[in-house]
Amino acid sequence: MTTGTAPPPVTEHDERLRKVGRLSRLLSRPELGAVVGAVLVYLFFAVIAFDNNFVSWGSLSSILNAAAPLGILSAAVAMLMIAGEFDLSIGSIVGFAGMTIMVLVTSPDQGGFGWTLWPAILVALVFALAIGWFNGILVVTTKLPSFIVTLGTLFIFRGLTIALTRTITNRTQLGGLDEVSGYDLAQKVFASSITIGGGRFSIAILWWVLLVVVSTWVLLKMTWGNWIFGVGGDPNAARNVGVPVDKVRIALFMTTAFSAWLVAVIQAVQFTGADTLRGTGQEFQAIIAAVVGGTLLTGGYGSAVGAAFGAFIFAMVKQGIRITGVDGDWFQVFVGAVLVIAVIFNNYIRQKAVKK
Repeated sequence: MTTGTAPPPVTEHDERLRKVGRLSRLLSRPELGAVVGAVLVYLFFAVIAFDNNFVSWGSLSSILNAAAPLGILSAAVAMLMIAGEFDLSIGSIVGFAGMTIMVLVTSPDQGGFGWTLWPAILVALVFALAIGWFNGILVVTTKLPSFIVTLGTLFIFRGLTIALTRTITNRTQLGGLDEVSGYDLAQKVFASSITIGGGRFSIAILWWVLLVVVSTWVLLKMTWGNWIFGVGGDPNAARNVGVPVDKVRIALFMTTAFSAWLVAVIQAVQFTGADTLRGTGQEFQAIIAAVVGGTLLTGGYGSAVGAAFGAFIFAMVKQGIRITGVDGDWFQVFVGAVLVIAVIFNNYIRQKAVKK
């Protein structure tokens, strides 16, 4: 009978260890392409629109203020996409949550319920989370692609928003939120701003940064982050090692619904009202921002930071086109081109990182 010998210990200089250099680690970061893209786009408009004050505090505040709502949505959408799922209903949830608040606070003589603002905000949050839970349950129980499921709920809740609001109030736009009890506090929390160097920066930017920080912490520092990447990479393998795949998916759908509710509240308080069509198209913009930020459509790879830079690029192009006086119709052409280029660039960078 022979006895096996223990394998030699692995030393610090063992050739079997694969050394990963700083460049390879940098190239492996999903947000690299978006960071480079943001710098290039900024430099481009800084040159061609310098005389139009593109490089100014006022211009920067306009860009960040416009990017904040999209950034809030894209941070949550990026996490869901990393898990291999899509949520096309978030734009409808924005409209639904905003109109829920307005119908509840509108006076009874105008067809509303006459509530104060904060209870209405909380009820809208419950409804939004319920929609997210409903989306998640449908996806995990039917096994249908989330793209199809949430495309259906997009139309369901957009239609409900229009039909119910028109039935209750006979209108599709409601205003006067600044006259409702509780508005002053809500304005400070969701719509206040500070002036820096001539630019007015909305508190929505802080909400955006907070969500990106929290999302990044979850993805990189918590067990849930490993679960999210595992679910997007190989759900069967993740399930075999004990990851609650279905619970992760449902929680992420509720997270995207929460981000839609937050955007709805910010916009309702900022504009002192809501519209049944508010949020239309934002689901696609959020997905584009996440993809530009390095998140793969196939799941398992991405970051909230990259999605933040994707939203920043989106807003920067809008501001640059407006300042330079270019026909706004070209914006969609640019967005489509950026999307294709970002996917090609991100795939190229990932392949280079893997080979190193």
